[in-house]
Amino acid sequence: MNKNVFSDFQAVKEFIKRNFRHFNAAVVADAAEAYVNHINRNGKMLLAMGGAMSTAELGITLAEMIRRDKVHAISCTGANLEEDMFNLVAHNHYVRVARYRDLTPEDELALLKKKLNRVTDTCIPEEEAMRRVEGKLLDIWKQVEERRRRHFPYEFIFQLIKSGVLKNEYEIDEKDSWLVAACEKNIPIFVPGWEDSTLGNYFASVVRTGKIKDVSLVKSGLETMDALIGWYLENSRDNDIGFFQIGGGISGDFAISVVPLIRQDMQINDCRLWTYFCQISDSTTSYGSYSGAVPNEKITWEKLSIDTPSFIIESDATIVAPLIFAYILAE
Repeated sequence: MNKNVFSDFQAVKEFIKRNFRHFNAAVVADAAEAYVNHINRNGKMLLAMGGAMSTAELGITLAEMIRRDKVHAISCTGANLEEDMFNLVAHNHYVRVARYRDLTPEDELALLKKKLNRVTDTCIPEEEAMRRVEGKLLDIWKQVEERRRRHFPYEFIFQLIKSGVLKNEYEIDEKDSWLVAACEKNIPIFVPGWEDSTLGNYFASVVRTGKIKDVSLVKSGLETMDALIGWYLENSRDNDIGFFQIGGGISGDFAISVVPLIRQDMQINDCRLWTYFCQISDSTTSYGSYSGAVPNEKITWEKLSIDTPSFIIESDATIVAPLIFAYILAE
């Protein structure tokens, strides 16, 4: 790592330790320090990523976390899987929208006509991002179908990266792509509900139009859970496993439930519980708001123990997650 970057991480850590002493800020410091302690005890960490963190360019710090073995598996939405790839090949064509909270329906329609798909203040260019990736991915799907093979969504993306067919079109330094880092380290990316994504929609369309014949070419959500069971059993045999969750929704709910599945449904009672838990979310605990459920509730579902270091950070993950990662990377 560049020495200047390392010193930047050190400066962030010292700033947090000096200034983040109370209330929600103190939880940020405590969660970061507990993460460091977990890794230093040879623990492993699964990162669950919801929201639009790839478009928010979390890869700038997450990629280094992966390269330095601070993250060992990822559970993410199909959107986060694909949007890091979109940013990699079309970053210079993205459009940032000022005063996005003031946009009228007519403003939104104007963006649609320009084929700019808005994510908060950032518009993903349809032609330069989605169409550029879709065509190359279709070629890979066809090749795999001819060989009568089947893969998980992330494995197709890894094949796309390794093929190098898009490399000349990269518009950011690939060191800032968490997907490239995950591919290099060959860590698993569990993607529940992949069909709820642009590329998932595209796959359904090419099956429907006959360009791909086998809809089972992409492994299912149940197969994804089976793979997660295997990963957890293998890695928890000799290591504690932590759970770092950004946002709520399926990426977190899916992955964290693997422990009660193993212990209760498979009746492997000596399977370790999650031994670290942190969630960054701006969702408050309320009726129907599972994303805001406090960690204690997870004890009743046999996900966490009463001794699991647990943290809820009620804040914007686009601000907090890079700060925590910088703190950890200062080690």
